[in-house]
Parts: sequence; structure tokens; C-alpha cells
Amino acid sequence: MSSVTLSTAAQLRGVVDVPGDKSISHRAVIFNAVASGSARITNFLTGADCLSTIACIRALGVDVTQNGDEVHVYGVGLQGLREPADVLDCGNSGTTLRLLAGLLAGMPIFTVLTGDASLRSRPQRRIVEPLRSLGAQIDGRQGGDRAPLALRGASIRGGSYRLPVASAQVKSALLLAGLGGSGPLTLTGRIDSRDHTERMLTAMGVELEITPEQITLHPPTHPVLPYPLSLRVPGDPSSAAFWWVAAAIHPDAELTTPGVCLNPTRSGVLDVLRAMGAQIEITNQRSEGSEPVGDVTVRSSALRGTEIAGDLIPRLIDEIPILAVAAACAEGETLVRDAQELRAKETDRIATVAEGLSALGVKVEPTSDGMKIVGLGGPLLRGAQVQSHHDHRLAMAWAVAALVASGEMTIADPDSAAVSYPGFWETLTMVQHAT
Repeated sequence: MSSVTLSTAAQLRGVVDVPGDKSISHRAVIFNAVASGSARITNFLTGADCLSTIACIRALGVDVTQNGDEVHVYGVGLQGLREPADVLDCGNSGTTLRLLAGLLAGMPIFTVLTGDASLRSRPQRRIVEPLRSLGAQIDGRQGGDRAPLALRGASIRGGSYRLPVASAQVKSALLLAGLGGSGPLTLTGRIDSRDHTERMLTAMGVELEITPEQITLHPPTHPVLPYPLSLRVPGDPSSAAFWWVAAAIHPDAELTTPGVCLNPTRSGVLDVLRAMGAQIEITNQRSEGSEPVGDVTVRSSALRGTEIAGDLIPRLIDEIPILAVAAACAEGETLVRDAQELRAKETDRIATVAEGLSALGVKVEPTSDGMKIVGLGGPLLRGAQVQSHHDHRLAMAWAVAALVASGEMTIADPDSAAVSYPGFWETLTMVQHAT
């Protein structure tokens, strides 16, 4: 559908089973593809991005079967990947392209990674240059800064690399390249991004030495990850965040999201919502697939402005669009800083979030690395026509805003939500009519 029109919700109630975590779903398929046997993955995210990863892995000669949200991967080892007959289409998925670039950098095959127009417009030098420093041979448009990227099999050497920015995709690409390296690889600098790669590689038998200052990976003795990893993918906190904010800003709401990933490198959104005064309860905390999980309940709250900056940013970069909606409904100002990474996402999310909030009657001032939002002091947004810009997180953020807006809200290109959250619109209807 080209647009959807929504109205204010009288109340929000229900238990919402959010889709499996996107980051973990990608990694579970990619890592198990080069393991020593078969793995069963359940609660796999069936959004378009993760399906792009499955398609690329199959094109590399790996047997992957899928039945709904259950996926079986039959690993072939690091040297078992086959040169694909065609380019690898990563769709809209930056994670697919960047992680595969790392994995394939040292493989003795020729590959070309491309994607849709949005992905081809995003900067890739952030992975290309560090991979080249390890010996990778990568070509691409604009000197390698734009896809398509062409990779020719090269010998990856060990050594060290200092990460200038906190990026899980860059860190993961380097660690994947290091699996086939000639010696240990040490990463220093901004290693404080989400750590799903480190957790999963460790669970699969790869030797990692991790301190707050550095990560050292020792390549496997044999060209294969020692142990396949079967797991249930925890619920995605980036998807759950839409319901957490919806419940917090709505005057009559209580929503529970069971089994959500509570990895400390991903829980920044909960820390910010607590700082804003949100009523949050976490129960049934446990561990699943090397990740901490729990059930999160959020109730109607009176929010206040806060500052989102520094070490918080890597822990909530994908949740800033929906946190901006929370800030718009809070009392006082919210300042987002140190988030220039937002300009390199599916859209320039500093510009597009500011554009949308302005249409909703919110005073917002975009900056080079974030924005200042002057809250309305409650759920006082006005209905408007807003653009998703084909960005899944914007489409869902504006849908949450519509739940507390006066007047109708029309959102262009709502189907983009399916990139990370199939079934979002059906769930939106459910929570408004649950009793």
C-alpha cells in the first residue's frame, strides 16, 4: 500500500511477541554457514533484510532451509564456500553487505556485493579501508566507498586495527575476516558497540580474548568454526522499543514484550526511557543462545526531557527515531549528540526525523551530530501527512506517534516496516483492541 491513515487510540493493551532480533538472526545464518555441522534456528526474523542474508548464503553454496521462522543451516566451513554464478544481492541490508564483505575478504573466490538504490548510496569506506589494511582486495564505486563492491580472494594477515568509531558492523566485518587470517587479530579503540558477534563466535568455539580495551581473535586451527550453534533468537529490542514508547506516551496503556534480548550493548533505549521517567518492569530474566533475555512491561508515564549522548549512542543508535517521538511528548528539552552515524543509515535520520517531527507540531533543531527536541509536555502531537522515506524505522515511529495525535495521521510507504518487522501493522491494530 502506498499510504496508511491512522487515528488516536483510546487505549493500548496486550502481550506483544516481537520478532526475533535482526542482528542475531543475520549472524546465526552467516556464522553457522562456515561451521562444522548443522544448526537449527528458531524465532528467526523473516523480514526482508534477513531473507537477503539467507539468499546470499545459499548463492555461496550453503544449504539453508526455511519453514516460517525456523531455519536450518548446514555448514560447509570457511573453505567450503562456492564462488557464486552471479552478484550477491543484499537488498536493503547494510548488515548483510558489511558482514559478508568481512567473511569473503579472505576467501579464495571472486564475489560482487550489491543491493538496492538505498544500499548502493550508503558509505562503505568504513569497512573497505580497514579490510584493505589486513590485505583484502576490494574494489567499488568512488574508490570503494559505494557498492557494488568486488572482492578478490586475498591472504588476510593478523595484526591490529584501531576502530575510530563504535560500529558493530565494522567490528564484525574485521572479526569475520580474521577467522581466515594468518595470525591473531587485535581490535582496539571504539570496540564498545553491540557484542553479538563476540558472544556467538565464543559459543561456537572461536578463541577470543576480550577486555574493555581490546579484542584479540585467534583464527581457528582448522578452517571451520568448531561448533554449530542452534538457538532460539531472542526478541529484538529495536522492534520492542516501538511498543515501549507507545505505552509510555499514551495516557491509558500497558504493554508487555516477553523474551526480549537484554544484552547490555543493546539496552540503552531502556536506560533512556527510565531516565525520562517511564514506568518499566522487567521479569523472568534468563539466558537464551548466549544472550540475556527477559519480559518487559511498560505503562503510561509522564516523561521528561533528557540528554542522549556519548557512550549511550552505540547502545541505541537504531532506536533514536522512536526515542525522538518519546522526546516530543515529554516535558522539557531532549538533546541528542554524538550521533552522526544517523546520517549513514537507510536515510539521513537526523534530517528525516526532524522533518517528520516538525510536521507533527514539534519544535526541533537538527545539528551535525543529532538534534534538540522541545517536548510538548504530553501526548499533544497533531495529525499530519508524513513521509517514511522508505525507511522501516521511520514508518513505525510515525505510526506510534499517530496513537496519541489529534487528528488523522497519513504515513507514506508503510510497507517498508516489513524490512525488520513483518506483521507490525496487524500488531498495531491488536494492541488497540485488546481487552
